This record gives sequence, C-alpha cells and structure tokens, in this order.
Amino acid sequence: MTNTRSYVLAAGGTGGHMVPAAALAAELAERGHHVALVSDDRGVRFPGLFEDVETHVLPAGRLGGGPMGWLRAARNVMAGRSMAKKLYREIQPSCVIGFGGYPALPSLLAAFSAGIPTIIHEQNAVLGRVNRYVADKVDAIATSYEDVERLKDSWKAKTHLVGNPVREQVLELRNRPYPLLEEDGIFRVLVTGGSQGASILSQVVPDGLALLPVHFRRRMQVTHQARVEDIEEVRQKYLNHGIPAEIATYLPDLPEHLAWAHIVIARAGASTISELTAAGRPAILVPLPSATDDHQTANAREITNAGGARTINQRSFTATELAKQIQKLGLDTVGLENAAARARSCGRPDAARDLADLVESIHAPTAPIGIRRAAKQSSNLGGSPAFAKVSGA
Repeated sequence: MTNTRSYVLAAGGTGGHMVPAAALAAELAERGHHVALVSDDRGVRFPGLFEDVETHVLPAGRLGGGPMGWLRAARNVMAGRSMAKKLYREIQPSCVIGFGGYPALPSLLAAFSAGIPTIIHEQNAVLGRVNRYVADKVDAIATSYEDVERLKDSWKAKTHLVGNPVREQVLELRNRPYPLLEEDGIFRVLVTGGSQGASILSQVVPDGLALLPVHFRRRMQVTHQARVEDIEEVRQKYLNHGIPAEIATYLPDLPEHLAWAHIVIARAGASTISELTAAGRPAILVPLPSATDDHQTANAREITNAGGARTINQRSFTATELAKQIQKLGLDTVGLENAAARARSCGRPDAARDLADLVESIHAPTAPIGIRRAAKQSSNLGGSPAFAKVSGA
C-alpha cells in the first residue's frame, strides 16, 4: 500500500506547462498523495485542470525590460522563494516537481535552500531556459523526447525519458480506431493554433484546402480555431470556396474534435504533439518561428521522421505548399491510416504513470542509481503558516 506523501508541482501559466502538471496531479492523487500547485495568476485559474487541487500564487519575475526590469524580476523571484519556503514548512513536501516557465523558478530555488528533493519535467525537444538554469542542482530530469537539445552530457545520468502527460480524455482516444474514411464520406479537418489560434493558419489554410482535388473539397468538413480578429475573414474565405466550416476562438471539446479528425493542421507546441501522438492523428505542422530556441521545429522532428506528419516552416507556408504536403501525407484511406499509425507509434501513453513512478522513486530503496546518489532527505521545517490558498480541494 502506498504511503501518503505531499508533493508540490511548480509550473508556468501556459497550457504547455499546465496540462502535464495537471495529468501528474491526477495520477498522484489517484495513488493517495496530497498535491499542491504553485504557479502564477494564469496558471491557477487555467480552465478545467485544477478544480480539485490545492493551488497557490506566488510572484515570479521574467527577464526583460533592461536593468530595471531585471531588478524587478530578481525581487519577485526572491519574494516568491521566501513564500514557497513558508509553504514547505506547512505541507512538508517529499519532492518539488518543476514543469518549466518562470513561475516555477522560485519554488525550485526554495526547495534547493530547504534540502527538498527536486525533479524537472521538460515538455519540449529543447531544454527550456528555467530548466537549464536549475538542471545542475535537481535530482532528476524527466524528458518527453529521446533526443533533447541543450541537455548537457553531465546531466544524462539523472535523465529519464517518460514522455509528456496528456489529458485523460485525449488518452482515451488511443483505444478508438482511426475514423473510417469512406469513398464518399465526409473528410474532416481540424485546424488549431493553440488557445489563441494562429493568424498564419487563418491566412493560408482555407486557400490551401481549396486547391485539393475537387472530390475531396466537395465532402470536406472543417473545424478551425482562429483569433477573434480573424474570424470573419476566415469564415468568408471558406464560404467563397464552398467548404463547410465551423469557426471558433476556443474549442473546449478539443478531444472530441480530435477523435473524428482525419487530419490536423496545427502549430508544433509540446501539448499538440503529445496529443497527436497519443491519439494517433496525421498532421501538417507549422512550427512557430519565434518560439524560444526554435523548440517547435525540434518538437516536430520525431513525428515527421516517423511519417506521421509533414512539417512546413512558416516562410514556406503557402496555399500551394500546404495542398502539396497534404497530398504527400495521403488522401486515400490506406495512406491516411498508415500516417495515423506512424503518428501513434511516437506516442508515450504511460507518461503520467512513468513520471509519477519517478517522483515516488526518489525516496524508494529501488530508485535508479543516478537518483539514489543525488537524493537528499527533506528537512524538518517547522510549522509557520503558509501564504493564503487561492482554491483548494
């Protein structure tokens, strides 16, 4: 029987950080542990993820704005570190798990100071800035890809490939077959650029789909996530091309749209890739060129090399190129099903379980040798009150 422990998850306020944190929180709670989330204002209020999790907000600085901005950031980080240490005195965490993003930094610094074991999880195929900054001191590094750029050789002994945890609703799609594409049936396309949509997709995709063979265009059904300012223009484009389309700024039922999609056109964020590979859906990927360290291009590499996706860099992303790459991916039942299977082969559906095993193993006698060597006993920190909870179970 599992002994109940307390764990703190520290994550930045974007979906790419919060979704895997929520998946780990659910897995640890299922095992009987107490879980608390530490994030910024955005993270603790992320819709649909942390209703049953104790959550805390602390200040965190983001570098920028010149010397004065750096000074403000440093002050916020130190204030957040102090607040996190007070929280740790109250809940006595067995481990602090960071998911990247600047809001995770104060919590990890507080854990180092208090002698509490730490793990970081990297969602992308390039180790992020905050994770690089703390990697020397953490006890274990969990990765989502076998090959991760910016990962030093000296860190590899404590590095573990677990994958990127996804929502349970997406994971369930793995047990559902790829949707049957009948000769005269509907050809369903899902276009998503993340929580805010992507203007480049709105500009190019309708015209690109219009260049596909007429027998596909006539039976196409599109769901397109777009920015508010782009919606009317996108709607008019699809109308002009005679392609039925549902346009929305937010898709709360995204897993269900993913379930029936024959092909997905999307950015290459970490959550997007992990959901495509978990569900097994072929895709056309357009990496965000301004992403830090060009990590979206790196994210797309594995699924593209496997044959489950085609990647188009944004400079080359035109209507003609989109139509060409869709046809190369496959517009027949066999071609699309093969691409779906290859996408699925890149999935790591046990990511939440494997990450939770790693978290628990930091104190276990059978922990991996790299972790046993580095693990530290948690300090007895006393009982001064923590800062106010935002919400709690």
